[in-house]
Amino acid sequence: MIPAIVVFIYLAVVVYIGIFAFRKATGKEKAEDYFLANRSLGPFVFLLSLFGTNMTAFAILGSSGHAFNNGVVTFGLMATSSALVIPLTIFLCGTRIWALGKKHGFMTPVQIFRDRWECGHIGTVIFFVQAALLVPYIIIGVMGGGTTLNVISGGLVPYWFGGAIVALVVMSYVFFGGMRGTAWVNTFQTILFLVFGAIAVVVIGAGMGGFKSAVNAMLASPATAPLLTRERISPYYFFSYTFIPLSAIAFPHIAIFCLTARKMAQFKKTVIFYPLCIMAIWLPCVFLGVMANRVQDVPQIRAKVEARRVLATQGKTLPPEQRDQLREQSAGDDTLLLLLQRFAPLWLAGLLGAGIMAAVMASDSQILALSTMFTEDIFAFYGGKRRFGEAVQVQTGRIFVILLTLFAYIVALQAPESIFELAIQYAFSGYAALSPLIIAALFWRGSTKWGALAATVWTAFAVVAVAVFHANVPAPAPGATTVCAVIGGVEALTRTPGGTAVFGFMPVVPMVLVSALLMFVVSLATRKPHAATIEKYFARA
Repeated sequence: MIPAIVVFIYLAVVVYIGIFAFRKATGKEKAEDYFLANRSLGPFVFLLSLFGTNMTAFAILGSSGHAFNNGVVTFGLMATSSALVIPLTIFLCGTRIWALGKKHGFMTPVQIFRDRWECGHIGTVIFFVQAALLVPYIIIGVMGGGTTLNVISGGLVPYWFGGAIVALVVMSYVFFGGMRGTAWVNTFQTILFLVFGAIAVVVIGAGMGGFKSAVNAMLASPATAPLLTRERISPYYFFSYTFIPLSAIAFPHIAIFCLTARKMAQFKKTVIFYPLCIMAIWLPCVFLGVMANRVQDVPQIRAKVEARRVLATQGKTLPPEQRDQLREQSAGDDTLLLLLQRFAPLWLAGLLGAGIMAAVMASDSQILALSTMFTEDIFAFYGGKRRFGEAVQVQTGRIFVILLTLFAYIVALQAPESIFELAIQYAFSGYAALSPLIIAALFWRGSTKWGALAATVWTAFAVVAVAVFHANVPAPAPGATTVCAVIGGVEALTRTPGGTAVFGFMPVVPMVLVSALLMFVVSLATRKPHAATIEKYFARA
């Protein structure tokens, strides 16, 4: 229980930071103070909190688990493309969002859409789709917290109890501290993991006898050598992952964080240092996930490798239920934690576990973002703020935080998929498909509310279709595919071991392309906003 006790002490510190932020609030019952920290975050806090809110359990546990089963290609799939695309979108879109928010008082992306396209109820539709797509990301945080405490404690803390503790802690400091508490906690958590992540690489590497010998041993083994190549991922899938980072600027919590900066100049440092922060977190997580395949003296890891071997050699003859069971057994979300348990002293395992917990708890920003959107885009838009006042609006946001966290916890107890797959298939793919909305609103004079509605409805339909498809078509054995539709002799729709393929690409590719096409075509065919509104956003020199 020593590592778990260290983690619990860390959680207590996090709660205190949230309460301290509550006491430091300049206007405790003002919506802009609670939801945006009075747009006053400095450059250091802005950079680390913006980065930290995007580096959740997906980036820590999910990446190491995916690398455990797929190899070093995981770094190329997400980290490389993210290091290029995310800073670019923050520079192009984030600065403009900040300027519009500063000038017109916007607090959510939906408020920008409603004003830009002169729409009311269409904005409500966009809100509900955004909210539905953000919930899986919140669930990931609860799943990561439960997994961390369970493994760190050697199973003494049950998964359901660990998830409940994390949900309660996150709910507490978001409830009290709002955006200020969330930003401070994210800053503290990012520093913690950057420091302890580096320590983890050194400690585990030394325990393995040095990374050079570990890599050479993997290269010498036919079973593990493919993990040091790209051969487990097809070129089409590899290319598809370049679309995933488009989701970053479309995520409400990222767009809302862009509104919290004190000055426009803060974006420059963020764009410069963001790729370096990505490398500092993803590189150790992916590398350790791959190296874990050599640690056969840990029973849990040995069982995962054996389940993967059976799936690869006998999967085609097994019934779908048994294949799903083997996939669940081979999932590697807890790989990094098992390495800590094996190679780090108890006290250091606790500190490093706290660092990992720091990353997996970044669902706080998503919870606050949904609370902000609900109170601004629903409660205030439909007259609640006018009738009941701003203080009631803030209290409504706090109640929403409680209900949303409770819902995420209940769903997390039932979630069957890995953290990585859950994020990619639903949260990231859906928001990548919504990215044409923010780009068109900010940069295209000819975009209309009907184009935005068409793209939003298409995104919702596509995500639901993928979920239904996965529920009804079992995943085949490794190396095999289930062909469901053929067009012109080409496999148009297939079920793969890793998900779904559309003409060989991940669903995110057609989702983004069709969304952008609908935005363009429907906008050309429908009435534009009034000239005064267009000039408000695109004033001519």
